[in-house]
Amino acid sequence: MAIEVGAILEGVVTGIVKFGAFVQLDEDHNGLVHISEISDEYVKEVSDHLSKGQKVKVKVLSIEDGGKIALSMKQAQPKSEQQKPLPQAVQLNREVHRSDASSFDDMLSKFMKVSNEKIESAKQRRNVRQGKTKRR
Repeated sequence: MAIEVGAILEGVVTGIVKFGAFVQLDEDHNGLVHISEISDEYVKEVSDHLSKGQKVKVKVLSIEDGGKIALSMKQAQPKSEQQKPLPQAVQLNREVHRSDASSFDDMLSKFMKVSNEKIESAKQRRNVRQGKTKRR
């Protein structure tokens, strides 16, 4: 099997170390998936994400002269899986801004209005906590 940079291959995890996992690609070739290339999420412990004997899909990142092969699991995923959708609140917020604001001036005046309301609300909450509310 010809192993070249950019190829997406399937392999088997043969060893887990603190800094990554060793993956056997074929009888003659194995490589290392560095801990930073396991997942898009933060990986504290490699063993939380991988286990010995597990089949994984990897992308060949580089091949050094000494035969060392650098691999990536997260880059082997299809683009649609790599890019997670935005949380619903962010998507809704973007839609509101796109539909409501037709120009920069409109956006700025809306921002200023909301900002002033928030400042006023914060002042009122502070006054209530400090007992400075007006008595009727």
